[in-house]
Amino acid sequence: MKKHIFKVLALSIVVCLSACKKDFLAQTNPNAIKVDDYFKSENDVLLAVNGAYQSLRSSNTVGESSGLFTDERSDDAGRNDNQSNAGEPFQFNDFSLLPSNSYLKSHWLALYQSITRCNVILSNIDKPTFTNPANKPIYTAEAKFIRALMYFELVRKWGAVPLVTKHLTTTAEVTENTVRVSETEVYNQIVADLKDALNTNLPNFQPVSGLGRTSKAAINAYLGKVYLTMATSLEANKPENLANAKTYLLAAYNMRAFGALSEIPYTEVFDVSKKTTCKELIFQIVYKQGDVSYSSSIAANNQAKGETINSLKKATGIGGNVKLDLINDYETNDLRKDFSVKYANDPIVKDWFVTKFRDASSGAAENGYGGNDCILMRYADVILMLAEVSNLQGNEGEAIQYLDMVRTRAGMPTYAIAKADASYTSKYPTLKLAILHERRVELAFEHQRWFDLIRTFNTTELVAYFKAKPQSSYGIAKLSNMTTKDRYYPIPFDEVKLDPVKMYQNPGY
Repeated sequence: MKKHIFKVLALSIVVCLSACKKDFLAQTNPNAIKVDDYFKSENDVLLAVNGAYQSLRSSNTVGESSGLFTDERSDDAGRNDNQSNAGEPFQFNDFSLLPSNSYLKSHWLALYQSITRCNVILSNIDKPTFTNPANKPIYTAEAKFIRALMYFELVRKWGAVPLVTKHLTTTAEVTENTVRVSETEVYNQIVADLKDALNTNLPNFQPVSGLGRTSKAAINAYLGKVYLTMATSLEANKPENLANAKTYLLAAYNMRAFGALSEIPYTEVFDVSKKTTCKELIFQIVYKQGDVSYSSSIAANNQAKGETINSLKKATGIGGNVKLDLINDYETNDLRKDFSVKYANDPIVKDWFVTKFRDASSGAAENGYGGNDCILMRYADVILMLAEVSNLQGNEGEAIQYLDMVRTRAGMPTYAIAKADASYTSKYPTLKLAILHERRVELAFEHQRWFDLIRTFNTTELVAYFKAKPQSSYGIAKLSNMTTKDRYYPIPFDEVKLDPVKMYQNPGY
């Protein structure tokens, strides 16, 4: 299996839309398999689809270690060492990001390489004869789903980006497609891909043997999130986008296999032993406990020196650093705080660190080869998006009902009771801010916070929101650096260099 995964990887590298010289495609890779020679059977398509899913695991796409591009861009996490890796990771949280940042470039390339894998599949899926014809639309749907997810990452972070939907085979085609298109065009393609994927015989939920693959529940949930994002980031069609968001979020919600969210303990959502049976999970990247190549390292990597709560692996550093700004946002007696974060009181490390992802079992052993899955979509997210949509539509009563589903599961008082507390209303004077707060403490470190912020605030409001925070709770990264330019990432320098007109830089960089 590893051999086949490598073949698909090599294939994607050869044909990817790259920031390298335009004669890159003319070069020959002796270790690669030509596309024309690859797709001979139905099983070849399956292996290529598996390779597309495999690309999601990377820390440079949306895998468990991709928080640099989301959580560390936000007010939840960061790092208090501005010298590590020449300061490049520090730039994300410090709002001093440069177009030449190598992590930024790696993220951009990895997202497009994943898209390329999908485009190769979709451009060649008609070549082989399928033993089981029913599999062809399923594999097509999976490739379109993954492509949609990658473009959703790109458009939210960079705005207008190149939109490539076919396998590029010549330098001329690469040149033709090296151009940024509008956010509206990108979103339209995302929606089209997700709707095509939904209109298939995919199951509502995958069986245990199919965990890590998409389903109708996952597609509905993502369509809801995409439409909600469109409603808050695009000028046109806001009422229609909100209505569509609600339609698809409700479709996902009504597919659930449980009654009230409170039936599922919060801790079970992240319990390695429950990951195949937890009914809250909708879509996840699967990691294999004890496997040197496919295990999870998130528990060990987040653990601080002197601690043993996450993993049996001995920690030597600060682990997953948590900002005091988030710690201060937890309400008293919120069980999610005690489960998600802890203060390390080591002679060397004295700081808050992430404990939400744990695997201190014998299966993970002292090497820290954990079995944690990377959860990309779950029902608390869907429910809180329904609260958000309802509030934007002016239906506060319905929004509060959804909000209270999550608060009740966390052992918190209902919104009506919380509003009677002066300290709560001073921090969250509007229902919009109360929902944003709830998403923060419920979904902390799940790569949601930055997207929640840019969906809740326009650019001017976002800058004001950050600059109103006390610097002392943010760490050594400077809040004063933030300006309106930081709503979007800069286009990587090498991409702009390809064509400074068509690949124009974002304002402020």
